[in-house]
Amino acid sequence: MIPVTSFAGRRVALFGLGGSGLATAEALVAGGADVVAYDDGEMARVTAAARGIAVENLHDIAWDGVAALVLSPGVPLTHPEPHWTVPLARAAGIEIIGDVELFCRERARHMPEAPFIAVTGTNGKSTTTALVAHLLKVGGLDVQMGGNIGTPVLALEPFGAGRAYVVECSSFQIDLAPSLAPSVGILLNITPDHLDRHGTMANYAAIKERLVAGSGLAVIGVDDDFCRAIAGRRVALGRPLETISVERRLEEGWSWEPHGLTLRVAGPDDAIAVAAHIDLTGIGSLRGAHNAQNAAAAVAAAMATGIDLGVIRAGLARFPGLAHRMEQVGRAGKVLFVNDSKATNADAAEKALCAFDGGIHWIAGGKAKEGGITPLAPLFPRIARAYLIGAASDDFAATLDGRVPYERCGTLEVAVARAAEDAAISKHAEPVVLLSPACASYDQFRNFEVRGDRFRDLVLALPGLEPFAKE
Repeated sequence: MIPVTSFAGRRVALFGLGGSGLATAEALVAGGADVVAYDDGEMARVTAAARGIAVENLHDIAWDGVAALVLSPGVPLTHPEPHWTVPLARAAGIEIIGDVELFCRERARHMPEAPFIAVTGTNGKSTTTALVAHLLKVGGLDVQMGGNIGTPVLALEPFGAGRAYVVECSSFQIDLAPSLAPSVGILLNITPDHLDRHGTMANYAAIKERLVAGSGLAVIGVDDDFCRAIAGRRVALGRPLETISVERRLEEGWSWEPHGLTLRVAGPDDAIAVAAHIDLTGIGSLRGAHNAQNAAAAVAAAMATGIDLGVIRAGLARFPGLAHRMEQVGRAGKVLFVNDSKATNADAAEKALCAFDGGIHWIAGGKAKEGGITPLAPLFPRIARAYLIGAASDDFAATLDGRVPYERCGTLEVAVARAAEDAAISKHAEPVVLLSPACASYDQFRNFEVRGDRFRDLVLALPGLEPFAKE
């Protein structure tokens, strides 16, 4: 735990007592704050009280004695309307902040030189966060990883010599972190998302920009209009910047080219030179253009933190990937089995289908999102056969009819068995059984993790399966 000392001896109101909220309340108490906390859910209040947190309805407190309101990230600050605690705090003239802001204040107070890599983006931030942490660990650092991925940021180990922090930041967390100033800030991409919480794309993009605006080095993907504009503003200010493109060659910055990534920089005489090249060939956990972008960002952050390029190359080759995100489960003969259960819409499934040149035995279906799989039509020639499960089976069958061979399997159990049988007799050089459902899971599974875990278990039970080792 990182004790929050910046509010020692002062009263802090906290709303939201889920995992990160509880961790924040305990960190504030450990640092000497007088915390009064609340949650709209009774079970959350009971849990907090059992852990020694003072629980009181924030409607009833004297706000003029409160130093700050700490909101959990899931609590609306502005849209669709502010949570009821927000106007109470604003009327009292007190600041409204979140756990990442508390982390930033503690770092600034106790160890401002501690390496702090913050990662955001609409897509890819979890993989990039995990890859940065992996590369820093391979480079010999004591790495603490958390935030929007896994461990709440204030539940990480306290600041200490040789310790680095890699933190995934959602737009909700950034919106509550006005002093966010990482040593390296990564912004991967910006596409429409969370507009119910931010109102407009312009507001959503402005919130994302805050993460790199205050960073020592900004690493920005420039394959969308919003990020290009953000990078342009960074250039105009003369602040350190590395850009990434997986769609075109950049004169300066990281570009995805045949077999890997190339960094070009301008020399003293403005001549452009290749400063680094990273070969991604054969790294299955980093297949596809989207993962090339993730890898470039992680490499840039690792280099900026002082990790040797040779160590970085070795670390990339050993990266196991994240569960349910293009996760290589194993092989049976020449057949590769990939768990991409996190692909809950067509856009996410597109990235998985693009990662293979053919021979795809595609398991798809569940609770369909708007638009179904129609946008994936250009990739249908890569699919050897589709195996449909769940509520979307009829709609997906109608889209595939006459263009992709398919069968209605109903359940994941049947789909895995049938796909494995067909892939085993495929003439393709590397047939793949790919779970990339393009659907939510909740018609048959509680969440995508449960769905992916079930796929993994079914695959590992197949005869002749050789699982991939995990670190």
